[in-house]
Amino acid sequence: MSDPEPSRIKHEDTKEQTDWIDVKQRRHEVDEVVEEHCEIKTSRKKAKQLLTCSQCGKSFSHKGNFNKHMRIHTGEKPYTCPQCGRSFADASGLSYHLHIHSGEKPFSCDQCGKDFISPSNLKNHLKVHSDEKPHLCCFCGKSFSRLTYCKLHQKTHSEVKDHVCCECGKSFTAAGDLKRHQRIHTGEKPYKCSYCDKCFTESGNLKKHERVHTGEKPYHCTQCGENFTHFILNKHLKCHIRIHTGEKPYECDQCGCGFASRESLKNHARIHSGEKPSFTCSYCGKSYAFKCRLKRHLKIHTGEKPFTCPQCGKSFTEKQHLAKHIRMHIGQKSYTCTECGKVCPNEYRLEIHLRRHTGEKPNTCPDCGKSFAEKAHLSKHIKFYHQAFKIRSFSCSQCGKSFTDRQNLKRHLRVHTGERPYTCPHCENSFTQKKLLKCPFHIYGFETQM
Repeated sequence: MSDPEPSRIKHEDTKEQTDWIDVKQRRHEVDEVVEEHCEIKTSRKKAKQLLTCSQCGKSFSHKGNFNKHMRIHTGEKPYTCPQCGRSFADASGLSYHLHIHSGEKPFSCDQCGKDFISPSNLKNHLKVHSDEKPHLCCFCGKSFSRLTYCKLHQKTHSEVKDHVCCECGKSFTAAGDLKRHQRIHTGEKPYKCSYCDKCFTESGNLKKHERVHTGEKPYHCTQCGENFTHFILNKHLKCHIRIHTGEKPYECDQCGCGFASRESLKNHARIHSGEKPSFTCSYCGKSYAFKCRLKRHLKIHTGEKPFTCPQCGKSFTEKQHLAKHIRMHIGQKSYTCTECGKVCPNEYRLEIHLRRHTGEKPNTCPDCGKSFAEKAHLSKHIKFYHQAFKIRSFSCSQCGKSFTDRQNLKRHLRVHTGERPYTCPHCENSFTQKKLLKCPFHIYGFETQM
């Protein structure tokens, strides 16, 4: 009789093998499903990458981002503020804007107490206290606190200006700059002053303007105690501090002159280039070399007097005129010369004025030893008489004589034209220069006639 045990064992082995084959087959099927799912996922991802903007060629992996981007070209703004009617391209922009109406700033800096609308604004602000500038420009090594600032800066090296105005064709490195520029064409001024109904194209300009009404000067110089109304990227305070330190980091590459601000260097460079910027008055056609001077001049035509006395309501065109007027109300010390009675705007100007009476000239030229009452006069003297690169860019078309600045040329041209724009209010005599009205010979002559 044969032993059944081996056959039983063989049967059990066969069953285990069959089960193992089934498991392997199932696992293979699962692997195929997983692989197929991965392929679908990959194909979907590839399909997402194919969402390309037909206007500018930019590609997106998410449809939401693609749709948001397309609104830049279409101008669609589906999210509208229920309070002021302003529209936005995305929901986050509207949400951020609503905080402006509510005045809510829930995120506060624990170092200086300044409040912010969003946590991202607070995070960026905290870098001011830490002096952290982790983002380096790969071209020049300059460091930035924000990646966006660094990217914008790098575009100045590569000269990439990919945001183009469809009205005039002018291009910009940032979308925000283009948006601000487009308000020139549309005339849109969305930021309205809550004190005087004046409107502005930028929120920063509105904030600066409102400080005229409130008198707020939140930025403080630690060296002399002077306060400032605005503080754009440290610019105003930094330039002021250079008065104390004497630092002049901006140097002219043609004559070596140093300047405290980039704007001053830019204005100086016009002497060498002969550039004549035209800021022309639309009312009378008068031209100015600087925009700020035209702005001041326009107030004559418009009658605008934005600086109002809080005590008597009298208005002024210039801030310094209001400051002088307020001293009358509060009895604040006026800077009056005891010798001749002249009133000066501040203590420094009074000190300079008194040197006319005392004869003091503390500013001495290191080249020739000539002394001056004011430092500005010494600087002008050095520039015109001792600098190696003395440039006379302003030439007379009549006789060819050259001058170092436009004003001297203008005075000289009166010799040829015979123009005498300054007339004495007491007699009918006219003069080529304003200072000749104060000439003692003219005054003496007038007195003898009387």
